Amino acid sequence: MIVEVLPTNYCAENWHIVEPFITEAHKYSGNDYNVDQMKMFVTLGQWMLLVAYDENRVIHGAATVSFINYPNSRIAFITAIGGRLISSPDTFKQLVTIVKNAGATKIQGAARESIARLWKRYGFYERHTVIEIKI
Repeated sequence: MIVEVLPTNYCAENWHIVEPFITEAHKYSGNDYNVDQMKMFVTLGQWMLLVAYDENRVIHGAATVSFINYPNSRIAFITAIGGRLISSPDTFKQLVTIVKNAGATKIQGAARESIARLWKRYGFYERHTVIEIKI
């Protein structure tokens, strides 16, 4: 599986291909944004869109990444990731290379328990628990 950034100028043209993966992941997002707003962030270049495809260039998954700058780090925050059979040591290594090339020093994401267990295989750890109340 090959992981690459889909350049901003091709995002609108290819959104219909990646949207099912993003929509599936969005079900667990907490509704801070909707899928149309995610598309807007991607097409405006504020978020990065990654695609995972096979040797026939068939896309099997997609991820969106926002970047957060802090005084001591630049966070690549995975806002959505979805697909089938896209999580492997090799695809993770590619993800790390891509976000490092964008200046990231850390990767973070909010994850439900099952996904957190999956990503622990790649060295992620639970940094803190996010709690919320709608006011």
